[in-house]
Amino acid sequence: MSLNETPSGERPHIVFFGVRNAGKSSLVNAVTGQALAVVSPVAGTTTDPVRKAMELAPAGPVLVVDTPGIDDTGAVGELRVRQALRALDQADVAVLVVDAGRGMTPFDHQLRQAFQEKGVPYVVAWNKADVAGGPASAPPLEGAGSGPTARAEEGDAQIRVSALTGEGVRQLKELLAATIVVGGAKGAAGPGNPLVADLLTPGDVVVLVIPLDSAAPKGRLILPQQQVMRDVLEAGAFPCAAGVEGLPALLDMLPRPPRLVVTDSQAFGAVAAAVPADVLLTSFSILMARYKGGLPAQLTAVRALEALSDGSIVLIAEGCTHHRQCNDIGTVKLPEWIRQIGGANPQFAFTSGREFPDDLSPYAAVVHCGGCMLNRQEMQSRLRRAAAQGVPATNYGMVIARAHGILPRALAPLGIAAP
Repeated sequence: MSLNETPSGERPHIVFFGVRNAGKSSLVNAVTGQALAVVSPVAGTTTDPVRKAMELAPAGPVLVVDTPGIDDTGAVGELRVRQALRALDQADVAVLVVDAGRGMTPFDHQLRQAFQEKGVPYVVAWNKADVAGGPASAPPLEGAGSGPTARAEEGDAQIRVSALTGEGVRQLKELLAATIVVGGAKGAAGPGNPLVADLLTPGDVVVLVIPLDSAAPKGRLILPQQQVMRDVLEAGAFPCAAGVEGLPALLDMLPRPPRLVVTDSQAFGAVAAAVPADVLLTSFSILMARYKGGLPAQLTAVRALEALSDGSIVLIAEGCTHHRQCNDIGTVKLPEWIRQIGGANPQFAFTSGREFPDDLSPYAAVVHCGGCMLNRQEMQSRLRRAAAQGVPATNYGMVIARAHGILPRALAPLGIAAP
């Protein structure tokens, strides 16, 4: 991936919901301009969320997600519904697709309530306007469908569209773009959740320590390294990089000490020893924790690792999937560091990608990666889920810094005291 590409975790997510055969997939295809989702008159054709990256002016890069019908039935149907509801955790904007000829069903009203409870802005798209009648840009007719469930609620953003003829599709895209811009859902970056630029002034030198060991991807940088480098450049500062072994030589070559050193968390120990104590030091993972939100709670959660017992279970969660190597950070190194912190021998469970348990009660703590592959909404949802169930959730970088006894130093660049 190049520095010019926008990763999915940085794109506002527009998620389409509705009952089976409301025309969700057809409307997604019309909005994206591609045959992205399989379309069929057979109910339940969409079995898993389908994702498509696109540009939506003036909002910029977005990710469009099609979901299974919320009214699916049977054992497999229940799994599809669960997948659809999980997609709501990722939604920056939701689109409720309603068959204008049938009107809103009880399932549609349940979705509306879920949007409101989670604070997700939404648009009600009355689809199949070519059949139901009425101009594409008009609000839904009270006569559409029958009974009280046929109406949306006053104050809903609504539009009539036809995925078949294209009526209203342009207006829907404009409405979605405006909703994203007004709501500030332009990826993870924002005044309340900066990455690193707010810590710098133009002309500062920032050293990025990027190990080139067996776990490093060949021929490219990992996403947090790219993001930090780009943010440093946009701050008018000067990034320079070295491997762990080359760090002392680079520091000696610089005419003045760097403003900040950012390291891969796995190298915290060696890098802390090489960087003078008066130079600010932190990690990519800790910066990502601040960037995605929830840093204060994650700091408090580090202390929970000190009270683990031999019978405790710790969930180690990663937002991406990758090939596990013999010295893998998630399954090998982190368990060793956690045992070192608590002096106990807990058990460990592991998840990766978009799999994350609904029920966290079996776990004494959750240790999560920086979440670079997850959008802010999904990362926040995971943290809220843990908090609601009373399970402390913290971050790779903070755990590793605590294990090496340098957590106060790793937090100092952010102006935060260690708990």
